[in-house]
Amino acid sequence: MAHLKQQFQKALSSIEPGDDKTNAPEAHRLVRDALKADSKLAEYGVSPVLIGSYKRNVSIRRIKDVDVFVRLAEVPWDVTSKDILDRFFEVLNTEFGTDADGHRRTKRQDRSLQVSFPQYDLYVDAVPARPYGDGTWEIPQKGDENEWVRTNPDELTELSSTMNANHDEYYVPTVKLLRQTRRALLGHQKKPGGFFIEMATYQAFASGAVSGDDQAEYYVSALREVSKIVENFVSHGIAVADPTLPGHTIRIRATDDELDAARTRFADAAASAEAALDEENAGKAALAFRKLLGKNGDGNTVFPMPPGFNEDGSKKASAISPGARVVPAGTRTFG
Repeated sequence: MAHLKQQFQKALSSIEPGDDKTNAPEAHRLVRDALKADSKLAEYGVSPVLIGSYKRNVSIRRIKDVDVFVRLAEVPWDVTSKDILDRFFEVLNTEFGTDADGHRRTKRQDRSLQVSFPQYDLYVDAVPARPYGDGTWEIPQKGDENEWVRTNPDELTELSSTMNANHDEYYVPTVKLLRQTRRALLGHQKKPGGFFIEMATYQAFASGAVSGDDQAEYYVSALREVSKIVENFVSHGIAVADPTLPGHTIRIRATDDELDAARTRFADAAASAEAALDEENAGKAALAFRKLLGKNGDGNTVFPMPPGFNEDGSKKASAISPGARVVPAGTRTFG
């Protein structure tokens, strides 16, 4: 069986965020400081905190957006989500203005304000939130300026950390590999997005169906179970549960064509991964994993070939011919 432990380790390193690890928190800090400095938001008990895939350590290269969860613990109940979003826009637009081309850096979205940071090539989404009353929060409802919807991002961070600890630190890297697989199979902008695949992966782990002794086994096991979850979602309407809110499910916006593509490609990917894991030829196995993981955000191939194999999976010719009287010198020194 081809477990290719070193190659999986290098693949994970290849999809790890690079300079984004420094740029993302700095962009977050700038937005946070601007919101905290506003007197009206200060009255509302403004307390921004980092959330999202970056906070859960499951982001993959490159990080294009950072989520700031702006808790407003003292906001009056008669203040609408439109009022809050209007205030956010006023504060952030005043602070960040326009970019070098004269384009406004602050953009209003359905439930957040997006601030661009051209120098870092990323965005910060500032999401306002008010207390729900049971330790959870509410954020503006998409498409309705006066409605709110419950969420619990802090709990998801805790659940992810616990799941990772319960699986010998394999959960987080497996989520990263599944997110990278989704990108390779569907494309960066296509739906369903990385969050849906992350929640499907969490559900697969929580079911007890994912296991392994190394990263290869965890990846293949998780991919198999996630493909089943995608199949059930697309073909049978079985929703993916929201682990932070009992009785709630994950919502996504995707076309029928996008969902059908996800179902087919994840099913094929699971079969390919299982065959690769059982493959005795390390070159052929690596070639299959390489196709599944594609290229990272910098355009580099994620999964490397093992030593002794060409890029097409074939074995490299030996530099020593049988019966040769002269053996090429090595590179190691002794003494």
